[in-house]
Amino acid sequence: MEKSHTLLSRDDFRNGVFARDGHRCVLCGAPAQDAHHVLERRLFTDGGYYLANGASVCGDCHIKCEQTVISVEAVRAAAKIDKPILPLHMYRDQQYDKWGNIVLPNGQRMAGELFNDESVQKILGQGGVLNCFTHLVKYPRTHHLPWSENLTEDDRLIESLAGFEGKEVVVTEKMDGENTTMYSDHIHARSVDSQNHVSRSGTMLFLRISWGSPCGTTRTTVCPGMTPSSGSRCLALRQCR
Repeated sequence: MEKSHTLLSRDDFRNGVFARDGHRCVLCGAPAQDAHHVLERRLFTDGGYYLANGASVCGDCHIKCEQTVISVEAVRAAAKIDKPILPLHMYRDQQYDKWGNIVLPNGQRMAGELFNDESVQKILGQGGVLNCFTHLVKYPRTHHLPWSENLTEDDRLIESLAGFEGKEVVVTEKMDGENTTMYSDHIHARSVDSQNHVSRSGTMLFLRISWGSPCGTTRTTVCPGMTPSSGSRCLALRQCR
């Protein structure tokens, strides 16, 4: 295991980060005042006290990092963190801000699990970035069974099947297809920045004709963790086969 990926106590984290960075702010060179968590420690199940998740910063730069005016990538680069550590539910091919909000390629952000926290709302408001957030949501990735084949390093597994013991289990076969997320005024695939495709014309017709009405040929579920804009409802829909 990488030394920077060893879980530390709070004091050892602070001392280790300062020692690695020479007790100077990695961003401006001023004397370091805080050992900043690159990703918020509440996103980690174990507190996130890892050297690979810390950077020495001065007071002013610390505030800018908390406001997400300075990006996670900029902090890591300044602290020479080339092997970052992430919370277990986050992905290496995805960009996040300090609070775990997803940063899209176009600069917009999608609300993460801490977005509605009062303290997070306050600091993001102070940074003037709340207008960067879109009401669009990205349907989460499906976790794999422990014996799933052809897994990649970034895939996630269901760690325990104990919850299914003693219960009736219905197994269905997943057919090839596209996860479609529908709003009252928009439609996209799993990626919110996906381009339109002619194959979605039928789904758009369904949306316009039967918005809000049950349909026996489809399965609809409310997207978890969504924060839709006023007047907009979001449904994740898969064609049943």
